[in-house]
Amino acid sequence: MYAVEVENLTKIYGTGHTEVVALADASLTVSPGELVAVIGPSGSGKTTLLTSIGLINEPTRGKVVLDGVTVADGTWKPGLDLKRIRREKLGFIFQAHNLIPFLTAIENVMVSLDLNGVRGKEARSRAAELLDKLGLAQRMKNYPSALSGGEAQRVAIARALANRPKVVLADEPTAALDTANGKNVMALLKKLALEHHSAIMVVTHDLRMVEGFDRIFEVHDGRIVREHAR
Repeated sequence: MYAVEVENLTKIYGTGHTEVVALADASLTVSPGELVAVIGPSGSGKTTLLTSIGLINEPTRGKVVLDGVTVADGTWKPGLDLKRIRREKLGFIFQAHNLIPFLTAIENVMVSLDLNGVRGKEARSRAAELLDKLGLAQRMKNYPSALSGGEAQRVAIARALANRPKVVLADEPTAALDTANGKNVMALLKKLALEHHSAIMVVTHDLRMVEGFDRIFEVHDGRIVREHAR
């Protein structure tokens, strides 16, 4: 079973002469444990694709299936608790790490677990284990202001993985990092995709960052125009 299935996904803003087709008939699949990139110029529809899969941006038409659950078929499927599905099945990584400044690294990860009802010793243990895997064992009690950019982004990755999501969506996760730190983050995502058996989709404009990815989807003018197998 695919972790992500997208069929003829379309997003249109406005109507009539103001109509803008942000995404047109996009179709793709991503398997558990697979790391894929979505590349293309600014305004090509990359983020629209990611936010539609992430249950943030309701499609105009088309189908989205997450971990075997059809969440959109034309529009959002009625009767589904999209917030719960988002919490349980999805993890998000953004360009800015968006850590809570008055919480330590481990507390930032524990917040994500708390939203899913995991608290106390279990939450602290799981958060500590993830941060240790990401090389942050000595930085767990540090506040975001005391972390480097690369360290803060690794905390954000730990937060995204805390609830063992089936799908991780990353929008330009290395844009604020230098090349070396950016490549390190991408290598970590590849390792974690395999270890956690998660499907990881990364939007990026930087082709230097996609070394080692399983597949690359190229988007232009709202359409997936090419798929590259690595």
